[in-house]
Amino acid sequence: MSRKRVVLADDHELFRAGLAGLIDAQPDLTVVGQAGDGFEALQLARRLRPDLVIMDISMPVCNGLEATRLLRATPDLAGLRIVMLTIHDEDEKLFEAVKAGADGYLLKSTNSVEFLRGIRAALAGEAILPPKLASRLIEEFSRMAARLPAEETPAGSPAAADSLTAREREVLELIAQNASDREIADRLSLSVHTVKSHVRNILAKLHAVNRRAAVNRARHQGLL
Repeated sequence: MSRKRVVLADDHELFRAGLAGLIDAQPDLTVVGQAGDGFEALQLARRLRPDLVIMDISMPVCNGLEATRLLRATPDLAGLRIVMLTIHDEDEKLFEAVKAGADGYLLKSTNSVEFLRGIRAALAGEAILPPKLASRLIEEFSRMAARLPAEETPAGSPAAADSLTAREREVLELIAQNASDREIADRLSLSVHTVKSHVRNILAKLHAVNRRAAVNRARHQGLL
């Protein structure tokens, strides 16, 4: 069985070594690189092309949030999965991680079983959030949705239009046709992971809680 390749980024060497030992003990996972800051993680990811980067938020030189933004801006790494690992459980950190492009958010206080379950789920294409934080995120998006359309960008405004890339517009058009991630991937000759990444970016840029809300906001703003 092919083992999924993982890069670890955390400035605490002892903690990082413990995670590496846990991951390397699994038959389906292997650590191919370790980084002590965000820039090093970025360089390793570009060179090693891992399946997953496990990223601490608080690191020197370049923190995990900024490193995640840089990774998401790298076209060759569009299918990369990124899980944030941190001691923080504040709403602000959660929202920043999601906006930066993270696929998951695990607390360092989680046990080894939940940790391994989380990263395997992330590798399978799922969005990983602790239940408590997931509930907070849903509540926040619900509050944002409740403020619409009064506070949303007026129809025809170029703000959202300018923020969406050409590829994201193509994905959005297919979302509006009720196409699944697999159908979008086949139509655009992309991987499902890449499509999921585009969908996540579209939801974030349009401040939408789900695909239907994204389509509704896009139509209201004249993007469809």
